[in-house]
Order: sequence, then C-alpha cells, then structure tokens
Amino acid sequence: MPGEQHSGPVAWGASLLSRIASRLEHRRREVEADVKVAEHRNDPPPVPALPAVENGLSHYPARPSSPTEAVPWSLRVTAELMWRLLIVGAGVYVLFRVVQTLRIVAFAFIAALLISALLQPTVAWLRRHGVPRGLAAAMTFIGGLIGIGLVGWFVGWQVTTNLNEVTGKVQNGISQIRTWLTHGPMHLTDKQINEFAGQLSKAIGTNSDQITSFGFSTVGIVIEILTGVFLAAFCTFFLIYDGERIWGWLLRLFPPSARRGMAGAGPRAWSTLTAYVRGTVLVAFIDSASIGIGIYLLGVPLALPISVLIFLGAFVPLVGALVTGTVAVLIGLVTNGVFTAAMVLAVLLAVQQIEGHLLQPLILGRAVRVHPIAVVLSVTIGSVIGGIGGAVVAVPLVAVTNTTVGYLKTRQHVDEDVRAALIAAEADAAAGVHDQPPQT
Repeated sequence: MPGEQHSGPVAWGASLLSRIASRLEHRRREVEADVKVAEHRNDPPPVPALPAVENGLSHYPARPSSPTEAVPWSLRVTAELMWRLLIVGAGVYVLFRVVQTLRIVAFAFIAALLISALLQPTVAWLRRHGVPRGLAAAMTFIGGLIGIGLVGWFVGWQVTTNLNEVTGKVQNGISQIRTWLTHGPMHLTDKQINEFAGQLSKAIGTNSDQITSFGFSTVGIVIEILTGVFLAAFCTFFLIYDGERIWGWLLRLFPPSARRGMAGAGPRAWSTLTAYVRGTVLVAFIDSASIGIGIYLLGVPLALPISVLIFLGAFVPLVGALVTGTVAVLIGLVTNGVFTAAMVLAVLLAVQQIEGHLLQPLILGRAVRVHPIAVVLSVTIGSVIGGIGGAVVAVPLVAVTNTTVGYLKTRQHVDEDVRAALIAAEADAAAGVHDQPPQT
C-alpha cells in the first residue's frame, strides 16, 4: 500500500529523532554530574551534623575509629605535599652530590656540549658542500685548536712584551700610593708603613706551611684543569663527528612511551643551545672589543690581554664582563692613577648597561627566552654549587630545560586533544552504524 510505504520512513525518522533527543539528554546529565564531581573533588570530607539534644543532654559523637580520621583535612593535604617535596629534594641533593664528586667529568662534558654547539654549524656547512663527515669533523676540530693556540700565543706575547713597562709603572704606582698615605688624609708616618710591611712579611713567614700547602693544592688544581681540558677536547671531537648516533643511542634508553616525545624535544633543545652559544660568543666579542678600545684609548697597558680575559668572562651573562674588567681598573689605578681607574670603571659600567638592555634582549632574547631574574638566580646558584664552571653552564642548562619542558607540556596537551577527538570520532562512527535506516 502507498500509505504503508510512506509511513515506514516517517516512523523510522521519528524514532531516530527520539533516540537522538534521548541520547543528548543523557549526555547532558553526564556532563552535569562530571562538573559537580570536579567542583567538589578537592573539598574536605563533610562534617557530620551534631546530634539532637534529648532530655537536656547532648550525645557527643563517638571517638574516631582511627587516628587518621581525627587529623584535619588541611593538615593531611599539607603532609602529603611536604613528603613529596622532601623526596624530590632528596633526589636533587643526591644528584648534586654525584655531580660534585664527578665534577671534572661533568664540567668537561658540558663544556664539550657548548663547544660542539658552536662548531656543529661549521661541520654541517662542510658536509653540505660534499666534505665527508670524518674529514669535516677533523678540519673543524683542528681549526678550533689552532685558533685557541694562536689566541694563547698572542696573549703570552703581549704580556712578555709589556711586562717590563708594567712592572715599572706598578713600582711608580706603589710609590704614589705610599706618598698618598703619608701626605694624604690618613697622615701615616714612614715608621707606621714600615711596621705594616714588616708585619706582612712576618705573617708570610709564619704561614709558610699554609702557603706551601696552597702551592701543592694549586698543582693539583692545574692537573685537574689539564685533565678536564683533554677530556673536553676528546668529547668535543666525537660529538661533532658522531652526535646523531649518540643521540639515537640515548633515545633507546627511554621507555617506548616516552621516546617519541624526547625525539621531538631533543632537536629543539639542541637548537636552543646552539643559538645561546653563538649569541653569547657575539655578545662577548662586542663587550671585549668595546672595553678593549676604551682602555687602550685611556692608556692602560696590556689592553689586548685584558680584552681576551673579558671575552672569556663574558660567558657568564650580565656580570662576567664587569667582574673580569676589574683587572683593568686595578692596572689603571697602579699605573696611571685614580682618574684613569675611574674612567675605566665608567667604561665598564656603560658597556654592562648596553649589554643588559640592548645586546642580551636583541641577540639572546628570542633564542633563550629566560627572564633576567632567572638568569641572575641561576648564575648565583651555579657559582655557589660549582664555582666559575657552574656559573658558566647555569644559564644554558636553564634555557635547555625550559625548552624541553615547554615542548613536552605542549605535546601532552596536543596528545590529549587528539585522543579526545579519536574517541569522539569512534563514538560517532558507532552511532552511525546503529542508526542506519532499514533496507527496503
């Protein structure tokens, strides 16, 4: 019949709309229930109401069945948080103790990473132009050693060339200081100055054992430095030669569920480290060149060796160039007087302001993305834990950690959105299969 044929699709459509409306209503109730549960998830347990008073006597609640029930909810939460923080702090302390025990190995490897980040672009450029990987790594490594050797030779040549002139100026400066002590505002006599010099000589003679032990400890430090330099050079060559395979081996140490995330975080962390090292080298060169030109124009001797020292010190952000520049202030004081020292200090402060407000934001700001407060705190903590080496590696470590954590958090959010979309698509596909119209 025509009417019966027409009523079949109509009835099916009405039934489909009814099922959709029922499913939407059921989903709305589930969402409201989830919202209520989320709102009250962190609420403390409900406080039982006091019993009613009967015959003028109130029945007090019974004693808790366990001591835990008598502890306030806020104290429970605080205790849970504190013991977790204590475990994390203990783990960090153990890690620092291990690093301190193996500080030569740790600092040598970190230094090798920084040097490799500086040399890797050269190796990549040579490989793009057809140079084999081993030859490209060897050429870059040997070129870096030759450059460092030439700089060391130049500094030594400048120091030996100007040593006699500096010694004479230092003696004249000491005479001027002696004259200022006797005729200046302090009005010391020659007898008092000689007594002070005698006490100083006596103190040196009395503490000769300590000075000797310090000399032996200095020899030990020199041996440690040479060992660290050799280890850093060895690691640098193999990092620029076989870095990709080393990274692949490290990835296999992670659990399978974490390898994909770390595979994406590693290249981004390496890019951050490369940008930091290249930017720091550029900032250090600008600082050393500016301060070197300034002290050369002021007539301070050993301007070029001091510039090299400032270049090395500028690898500690914000404060390194200023601290190493105090050597120029002292040399200017004992050679050319108070006015020259004051002018050198003014040059240092001006360059430091330019670095902090112009060079660091423009050159390193986009690559590192670390707040100046974090930079100062990390440098301070690094210097307390590891001395000069800790101050040098603190900021790149914080920058790489910030990049890695940020990428992993973003990836986690993306994975959750993709998982939710897949679940919704599977549910829609299943609903579409069940809601297909009957075949006529």
